[in-house]
Amino acid sequence: MRALKLIIAAAILFIAWRLVGPMATEKLRSTKSGGKADSGCVSSAQRASNAWGEGLGRFVNPPYDLDAWSRFKGSVESKIANAESACSCEAESCQRVRGAMGDLRSLVGDLDNAIRSGAPPPGDAVQRQEAIDNSLDEAQALVSSGK
Repeated sequence: MRALKLIIAAAILFIAWRLVGPMATEKLRSTKSGGKADSGCVSSAQRASNAWGEGLGRFVNPPYDLDAWSRFKGSVESKIANAESACSCEAESCQRVRGAMGDLRSLVGDLDNAIRSGAPPPGDAVQRQEAIDNSLDEAQALVSSGK
């Protein structure tokens, strides 16, 4: 009876070793690879882009509340910085996000200059925002494919 229990225990350990071992090894390998694509990177960037898009409506028409604009701009720039920090890997998706965040930072700066100088907003702002959103969608697809 004791030998039967040992055989059953050995069989269970063998099955666990064959099934769980490769999964644990792969998990450990992906954790150690700093260059692997990360969906948290894209999520951070999407939060920055969404914050920009959702709050921008308050600053479409003059007169502008410069204090409110400064707070809004600072909040968006902080979210951009968080996304850039979260996307420090060398994966293609991280590179795409960093490019999109650079474009968003440039768009924020251009609108800031327009608001502070009383000039109209950049005429291509909508197209630029669309290009940023498309880049983030592409980055998400790259993450899904492990890039």
